[in-house]
Amino acid sequence: MKFLAKHWARITLSMLPLLFALGHATNLLDIRVVQTLDHLIYDTKLRAVMPHTTDPRIVIVDVDEKSLSELGRWPWSRNKLAVLTQELFDNQKIKALGFDLLFAEPDNSSGLQQLRKLSESELRKDKAFQSTLESLAPSLDFDAQFAAAVKQKNVVLSYYFTSDRQGRASGVLPQPVMMHGSLDKAPLRTTWWDGYGSNIEKIAVSAPRAGFFNALADSDGIVRAIPLIASYRGDYYESFALAMYRTTLNARTVAPSFSGGADSGSMDAIKLVDEPAQANVKRIKVDDRAAVLVPYRGAGGVSGGSFRYVSATDVINRRITPQELSGKIILVGSSAPGLLDLRNTPAGQAYPGVETHANLLSSMLDEKSIVVPDYALGAEVAVLLLVGLSLAFVLPGLTATKALAFSISTLLIPGALNIYLFVAHGLAFPLASLIFLSFIAYMLNMSYGYFVESKSKRELTKLFGSYVPPQLVDEMVLEPYNHTMKAVNKNLTVLFCDLRGFTQLAENLEPAQLQQMLNDVFGRLTQIIVDRRGTVDKYMGDCMMAFWGAPVSMANHAELAVLAAIDITKAIKLINQEHRAMGLPIIKLGIGINTGQMCVGDMGSFMRRSYTVVGDAVNVASRLEGLTKKYDVPILVGSSTMRATLSSQQKFNWHEIDKVQLAGKHDIFTVFTPVDLSA
Repeated sequence: MKFLAKHWARITLSMLPLLFALGHATNLLDIRVVQTLDHLIYDTKLRAVMPHTTDPRIVIVDVDEKSLSELGRWPWSRNKLAVLTQELFDNQKIKALGFDLLFAEPDNSSGLQQLRKLSESELRKDKAFQSTLESLAPSLDFDAQFAAAVKQKNVVLSYYFTSDRQGRASGVLPQPVMMHGSLDKAPLRTTWWDGYGSNIEKIAVSAPRAGFFNALADSDGIVRAIPLIASYRGDYYESFALAMYRTTLNARTVAPSFSGGADSGSMDAIKLVDEPAQANVKRIKVDDRAAVLVPYRGAGGVSGGSFRYVSATDVINRRITPQELSGKIILVGSSAPGLLDLRNTPAGQAYPGVETHANLLSSMLDEKSIVVPDYALGAEVAVLLLVGLSLAFVLPGLTATKALAFSISTLLIPGALNIYLFVAHGLAFPLASLIFLSFIAYMLNMSYGYFVESKSKRELTKLFGSYVPPQLVDEMVLEPYNHTMKAVNKNLTVLFCDLRGFTQLAENLEPAQLQQMLNDVFGRLTQIIVDRRGTVDKYMGDCMMAFWGAPVSMANHAELAVLAAIDITKAIKLINQEHRAMGLPIIKLGIGINTGQMCVGDMGSFMRRSYTVVGDAVNVASRLEGLTKKYDVPILVGSSTMRATLSSQQKFNWHEIDKVQLAGKHDIFTVFTPVDLSA
């Protein structure tokens, strides 16, 4: 409770970054710098673990600049794509083929459409024309040729979803992989769309397997994730990479997998199951959007080294050795900048879109994935609370160096665990909010300490610096709020020291010499008091007053005062030896010490104030100092001081001098002096 009372302001201040971090984690706040840092951390981890090896199972047939130069600008007539497909399946003996290309409009490049219009108008009665057209039609129907080439083959087409108010749709969608009515559960949490652009019917019917190629670009425009399942009008459709994977596995059934209750609709994985035995289950982890992070293998493109690139024109023109691509999974796409299928990814800018699908397909074949688990939010909140509260309650009690070390230590274990889970299990947990919390909490604490507490310490030093020994000031600034000039009653020990012999010196020395000598003597005696943790109250001519126990409390204040008195008597002996050598009179002294209740604080007038003690116990000490001349002893101590030293570590030999009645007092006082000073 004392700690809380002392540091409540800094603790409260440290709670602010915790609240902001929790707000960001729960999406109540959008702290862009934290999001940017999270992306930077994720990209760094991803690049650090990229294997930079080639996956031999997947080959990209590239509609590159070379192909466009040799075969003409895009789009090509589909008879060329038919030749490409036949070459890949018939001569190369590939395993599966995916087109990361859209066939959204009929191919009219052969002129067949214009000829049919003529046959229906001006030349409808020309039998020779009609007969010729009928015989030429198959060779001019490029869509039909392409459709025939892909029919009953392991071919996957692609399409895209859109989301706009009009819900525009074109082309033919494939059959959904899951229908909401068949799940008998709450709607799955996936990306949701209300429109699409797909392939023309003639081609879509011949190659009914297709997947959407939508990616999920983050706020910085970088593609890190791709949804595997998306919702359209209540049904669920698969991505292009998932469709390719299912084709490779002979079209297994897709089903959701739930780690918690299915009623929430939040699946943590997608199951691929052999029908009808429900055997040989494959699971792909997904996040709360039914998406996965793309585990990029390395830099993209022909020179990237992650996948083999083959120019489409080399396949069509049979420049590839027969069966050189046997058993391979082929993805047809484009790296040509003019076809605008380049993306910004953690693995590089201008990254071919087809290669993002290749990376995802490669990870599925390896049964590895990177995903933000559905419990990531709960884990992040728990870590933020644990670290945030630790910082709030620990930092206020530490120095700047220790606070920095502690702040860094709060990141080490969560950071190491974050990296381990990413590398070993493909789990991507956010880390930036924790870094933000630790950094801001540390900076706020240090700023508060410098601008608020340091100001209090400087003011405290200014107040007490001229009264209190430096080492006591150093102790006081550690708890500045516990020390003020406000008057309080405390049990203290006060000492009066009167130097005798300076009157004679004043008659024989010049004022400047006397001043120098007096300053030298008081300087030595003051240093003794300071070394014994005393507070110098004032100098009164050739008399000095000091006390112990304030402003810094100390249990052994009586012991320290007596030790200081003994040290002073020893110092005066040395000073007198110096005086004898110079032919000067010796100095005698009288020291009176008393312990008791007295009022201590800043006292005086508006013109002059000082930190001093007053009270009956102070007057007793002054009277005892006067009695030292009568009893011819250097030190007289009241009985209260003597009793206070009995339990101290330093053992004194006390000699009772007398029982006296001080002027103005009714009580009888027993006075003592310490003897055998070497003990």
